[in-house]
Amino acid sequence: MIGYVFLNLAIMLVLLGVLFYMNKKHISFTKRVFTGLGLGIVFGLLLQYFYEPQSEAIVKSVDWFNIVGSGYVKFLQMIVMPLVFISILSAFTRLKLTSNIGKISVLIIGILLGTTAIAAAVGITSATVFNLEAVQIEQGEAELSRGDQISETYGTIQDKTMPQQILELIPSNPFLDLTGARPTSTISVVIFAAFLGIAYLGVKRKQPEHAEFFAKIVDTLHSIIMRVVTLILRLTPYGILAIMTKTVATSDLDAILKLGKFVGASYVALIVMFLIHLLLLMLAGLNPIVYLRKAFPVLSFAFTSRTSAGALPLNIQTQKQLGVSEGIANFAGSFGLSIGQNGCAGIYPAMLAVMIAPTVGINPLDPSFIAMLIAIVAISSFGVAGVGGGATFAAILVLSAMNLPIALAGLLISVEPLIDMGRTAVNVSGSMTSGILTSKITGDLDKEQFSEESSLKIEAEM
Repeated sequence: MIGYVFLNLAIMLVLLGVLFYMNKKHISFTKRVFTGLGLGIVFGLLLQYFYEPQSEAIVKSVDWFNIVGSGYVKFLQMIVMPLVFISILSAFTRLKLTSNIGKISVLIIGILLGTTAIAAAVGITSATVFNLEAVQIEQGEAELSRGDQISETYGTIQDKTMPQQILELIPSNPFLDLTGARPTSTISVVIFAAFLGIAYLGVKRKQPEHAEFFAKIVDTLHSIIMRVVTLILRLTPYGILAIMTKTVATSDLDAILKLGKFVGASYVALIVMFLIHLLLLMLAGLNPIVYLRKAFPVLSFAFTSRTSAGALPLNIQTQKQLGVSEGIANFAGSFGLSIGQNGCAGIYPAMLAVMIAPTVGINPLDPSFIAMLIAIVAISSFGVAGVGGGATFAAILVLSAMNLPIALAGLLISVEPLIDMGRTAVNVSGSMTSGILTSKITGDLDKEQFSEESSLKIEAEM
């Protein structure tokens, strides 16, 4: 068995070497991301063919692969809160948002919530068309165990009213939120940074010399943080290779085949929602093909890593490459981590509610049920964390508000990772779409930059 593990590690090192060689030959960042994604899929399928998904050889090999894959994600998560904080603050010190920050915030949040409501409608439609019902799924040990865990999680939030949940967004200890300790930490950090920015503007009017000194400090920190982001993003092709290999190699193909109908319905809904994003861009007079080409690296990373928070640096860089100003890109990316996640907080809980409703004698096609479900999904999307488990948290909020059995949210645990990949990519796409549309509405979008034939700017710095 040890020999097989060494063989698998040797192959992974060779594949990493291929990507390193491509980098030395100055092959574009996007092409290296594509290559890492493709090599990861092929290698993962080969491991599936030669070993059992839970065999000791696979488990030990993946444990070593995680040094590259999970290590890369941890580096991204490491920089998320500093990036959110300094980016929002620098938007004030560089006078990029001060004239219409209220309008920009309302537009971004409005678009995120609006698209989440649309996503809920798409999820309801998909579940109805595919005739999905919870009773169709056999509850094994894994499903029952997951249901118990969800019930325990619900116990920690069931006593909180909607006003109390809104209060959770306000930071009482910003230093704690900078650690990402709470599901709403990202929004809290944004609020704290915005308060500092507004205070800076007041000081600038009364004590300009102090404000100038503070602005220089912020600008210096911003430059350093962005350099750290660039260093981490250089690792993207390697991280995607390792993550994709692990995902494919450890997937339970039997469970996927048994629940193929549910997986298919989920991906139909996710694809339709992504097409709606492209349609919105097209209605705004923008070329969706250009968006698709430039957004592919960040969407592929979100797909493989299953973390919207980890994708934030790439998200912001991609928006800037699409002509969105730095300030709006920072706001859209940051808000999109905890508000209006189209996949996790929109499609998923809506589909679950439609599947579970018949088990308690509720007609899921009742217009009043549908209207209430869409409204609750949109409202409940506030504060859903952009990390693993966010979709489950959103489902708990929606199902409890609709008086539906909470434990049944664990029915799809065996195919959860596969569905979550698509959900995360749609979350990130929704975030970027809100930033682009907000820039277009406010007249701040650089159309030449949007249409420019180029890949992520990090290539020029590599």
